[in-house]
Amino acid sequence: MVKNMTETHPKFAVVGHPNKGKSSIVSTLAFDDSVQISDTPGTTTKKRSFPLSVDGRVLYELFDTPGFQRARSVLAWLQKHEVTADKRPGIVQAFINEHKDNPRFNDEIELLEPIMSGAGIIYVVDGSKPYGEEYEAEMEILRWTGQPSMALINLIDETDYVEEWKRALGQYFKMVRLFNPMKATFPQHLSLLQSIAQLKEEWIVPVNESIELFKAYHEQMFAQTAQSITQLVYRSLSYVERLPLKGEEATKEEERSVLERYKERLREYETFSQKKVEKVWHHENLEKAQQALLFDGMDLFSKESASLFGLSRKELLITGTTGGAMTGAGIDLLLGGSTFFLGSAIGAVVGGAGVFFGFNELSDVKVLGQKLGKRYLEAGPMKNVNFPYILLNRALFHATRIASRSHALRDKVVLEMGKDFTSGWMDDEIRKSLEKYHVQFRSSDEVKAEVIKSYETLILTVLKRLIQ
Repeated sequence: MVKNMTETHPKFAVVGHPNKGKSSIVSTLAFDDSVQISDTPGTTTKKRSFPLSVDGRVLYELFDTPGFQRARSVLAWLQKHEVTADKRPGIVQAFINEHKDNPRFNDEIELLEPIMSGAGIIYVVDGSKPYGEEYEAEMEILRWTGQPSMALINLIDETDYVEEWKRALGQYFKMVRLFNPMKATFPQHLSLLQSIAQLKEEWIVPVNESIELFKAYHEQMFAQTAQSITQLVYRSLSYVERLPLKGEEATKEEERSVLERYKERLREYETFSQKKVEKVWHHENLEKAQQALLFDGMDLFSKESASLFGLSRKELLITGTTGGAMTGAGIDLLLGGSTFFLGSAIGAVVGGAGVFFGFNELSDVKVLGQKLGKRYLEAGPMKNVNFPYILLNRALFHATRIASRSHALRDKVVLEMGKDFTSGWMDDEIRKSLEKYHVQFRSSDEVKAEVIKSYETLILTVLKRLIQ
């Protein structure tokens, strides 16, 4: 997102008591996980701007602000000035001017400044805590500003005091809404924006335009995710690893080395794709330590990964038979067009035991080169029928969890996995369609761009089925 602050756009100051979820709401609405969030009171000491931009245009701007600290003292100062309601905003500005350099009122000055510069008010309370009259000083100060305002009730814990909050907030704010930033869905996000548009007549057109742009941008994120996953599958299935040989024949160590290098490159492809998807959904700030927890240390080539994300035995037999693929662990020695088999045979025709995921049955390993030329070992392209489904399921699983993850969350990324993930989106028709593409990807022939684009369209359909 490019930050372009030259346009006029709606602005909102998110304010309230300390530790009521203000920063979490800013993070969620701004699609920004760089917002500092903490359970420690006073973490936010300065206002900070978080604009949400699409294609260089700012849709709206949010201000994360400190919590009220001395609301009663501020209100007492304001009420000393007996003025009519139309002059109250001027008194608030006078308070700011007089106390701007007074550290005692730093938090109140920081939160009031963007409001007096034209930002609408989003007042945040915790509906899991009882209502108390100490909040009334805060709400009265906000009423003195004269700015359009709404209240959001955030349920931080399980207890529920929402009804008493609604009764109190309704006396101060034009609109009161429930909003949980940790669980908010995209439709809930849009619904909140639609409510905000009603706060001020001048905001209706720009906010509605922003909503339409936001919808289009959301579609773009889906498309970019499908493209990334498609590239991952295609590159992984078609990749070939080569290792120059030192002698006339390949040693066991060289055979092991070329296979390990082959697998490591596919792991790198997966990691690259995951980071790209995280960037698309604005989760670039996930800690590196969290990356290892995405699959709880479950390696791409592990038996656990095959069990959770691969096809069932029955599905593999059907897929292998219809796909006509082969899997092998043998080593071909190709010299001048002649083929010799070293060790075991290449493998079984799919439909037999060779179709099941074996870690030495990813690809044929060949020794290539002319008698007088340079000789090398070659691993790839991928021959294992189960592998593309394991890879694809892991990619889809990661993408759905990242796309659905609130930007307000700061806990470790621990993804709960289950065998039912695959059955949740894959039926016989989709599996057959996928296998037709996978057969082409696994071949050594160059795949046409329209074939890759068609696969991407299929993946996009699956993603929209998975991500609500």
